[in-house]
Amino acid sequence: MVVFALLIINKSGGLIYTRTLSPGLQKLDSNDYLILAGTFHGIHAISRSINPAPPPPAPQNPSASNANLPAPAPSSTAGNPTRKTRHTTGIESLESSHFRLTCFATPTGLKFLLFTSPEQPNADVVVRRCYELFGDFVMKNPFYSLEMPVRVEKFERAIGQYLVRP
Repeated sequence: MVVFALLIINKSGGLIYTRTLSPGLQKLDSNDYLILAGTFHGIHAISRSINPAPPPPAPQNPSASNANLPAPAPSSTAGNPTRKTRHTTGIESLESSHFRLTCFATPTGLKFLLFTSPEQPNADVVVRRCYELFGDFVMKNPFYSLEMPVRVEKFERAIGQYLVRP
């Protein structure tokens, strides 16, 4: 398993946690990580709003020329045209020849970005486990303030033990 880095972005686009775990990606300074987090947050928000238009509703009274065709299935939005047909999640994965970026967006707006090698299997499972560790060690810490940088030693150790295996 080759995990290069883990970043956590808060719901307003601020970088609250970053950790480089393995060499392999180009070295970035703290400003570059902040720019990366803000840019990804904006692109993710745009990608969530991009949604294909729902198909037009089928006519209720088919004409005589279409009498032999089967009736279309009822649309889930037939009674409520303002209801969304699909839940959009935004960017979930980006892949290049050198790395894969897996994004897990939580219901509260946090985004966990995991940079791995392209061959890494089950990156989505790994990033969800990082989220579980975050909940166990950061959110249950009474001294942690929401939306602030993460400085919890137990979380650091748990992430290190989980992601950096011999």
